[in-house]
Amino acid sequence: MNYPSRVMTIAGSASGGSAGIQADLKTFQELDVYGMSVITAIVGRHPKTDKNVHPMTLEAIEAQFDTAMKQVGADAMKTGMLFSTEVIETVAELIANSSIKQIVVDPVMVGKLDSKLLADDAIVALKEKLIPLATIITPNIPEASFLLDDRTISNVEELKQAAIDLYELGAKYVLVKGGRLTGPAVDVLYDGETITTFEAPRIDTVNTSGAGCTYSAAICAYLAKGKAVEEAVHLAKSFVTTAIEHGFSYNDMVGPTYHAAERKFGEAHVIKVGHGE
Repeated sequence: MNYPSRVMTIAGSASGGSAGIQADLKTFQELDVYGMSVITAIVGRHPKTDKNVHPMTLEAIEAQFDTAMKQVGADAMKTGMLFSTEVIETVAELIANSSIKQIVVDPVMVGKLDSKLLADDAIVALKEKLIPLATIITPNIPEASFLLDDRTISNVEELKQAAIDLYELGAKYVLVKGGRLTGPAVDVLYDGETITTFEAPRIDTVNTSGAGCTYSAAICAYLAKGKAVEEAVHLAKSFVTTAIEHGFSYNDMVGPTYHAAERKFGEAHVIKVGHGE
């Protein structure tokens, strides 16, 4: 039997099921890789205290990682919400001491409704400790702006320059996602030499909760399966665009992307790929 590739996500648990660990594991299952998780925090708003992020201890994070590595091992992994300096430093050390080759860092700082998911003092640790270990980082526009000292990013040309400048932080590839711009949904990939753009039609929906998590998880899954970075991004963008197109909600709140959409409806979006400087 050919066993599926092994992938791990280190991220927050989203109790509503649309994002974080839950979105990652759904994506892994759809793309036929064996998914494991290390939960860094539980995200769920308490009805009386209003507290939204409930962190795990460092011991619990280390225990989860060690258990997964001993029981299964990993071909690739992604990080999502790490929240604090201590967690980022711990995770960076775990990665550095592992044999995992493909590392996707989704620098989760800002949620779908602009909720803050990273402490201010943790940004330095993210830049200095974690990003240099990454095969690829996948910031959205607000996250790219934070990493570039609050730079304004308002069009595709500024998106390209952001990718070039973020490359200096040490990741092998930078993917800056342009989902918050107007017009087609354009993302920019930079490898230190070449800019590649990935363009998909913009889907008119508010039900995009977990789209960023799903995108980076799909990239991770394809890297684990041996795809080159550009192809992994291309395939992942098609997967997440189809999931967004079929997004839904059970009530009047922002709902999830539909992870099973590509399989259920037999659709794969055509992504326009362009190469620049």
